[in-house]
Amino acid sequence: MEKIRCYSELVQLPTFEERYRYLRLSGNVCEETFGFDRYMNQAFYRSPEWKRIRDIVITRDCGCDLGVAGHEIFGRILIHHMNPIRPSDIRWRSDFLLNPEYLITTVHETHQAIHYGDEGLLVIAPTQRTRNDTCPWRH
Repeated sequence: MEKIRCYSELVQLPTFEERYRYLRLSGNVCEETFGFDRYMNQAFYRSPEWKRIRDIVITRDCGCDLGVAGHEIFGRILIHHMNPIRPSDIRWRSDFLLNPEYLITTVHETHQAIHYGDEGLLVIAPTQRTRNDTCPWRH
C-alpha cells in the first residue's frame, strides 16, 4: 500500500529539499490516468469549490513553494495534490480532493520534479557569496 502524504507531516521538515524528497513520486504517477476522462479533471479545476480551497492553501503557505519561507512564488502558483488523484476521486469526491491537509503550493518546475523524481528541475536559490570564498588560502 502506498504511503499517504499529508501537510501535517510535511511541515515538520524544515528545508525545501527535505520537503521535496518527502513528496517525490519518482515517475510513479498513478496507474489510472485521466485519459478519456480528462474532461472531469478540467471541469473540477474550474469549479468554484476548487478555486475557494486553492485560495485557502495559497494563503496558508504564504505563497511560498512547498510552503517554505524564502521560496516565494512570483509567477504562476500551482496547487499540488500530495497524493495523486484518480478519476474515481473526482467522481466520488474523496477526501484527497479538497482537504488542505493533502494540498501544497508549488511552481511548475517543482511540480514536475515531484512527479518525475528529477531534482535537476528544481529552481535553486543563488549561492550567497562572501568575501574571499573563492580564494582558499584567505579563509
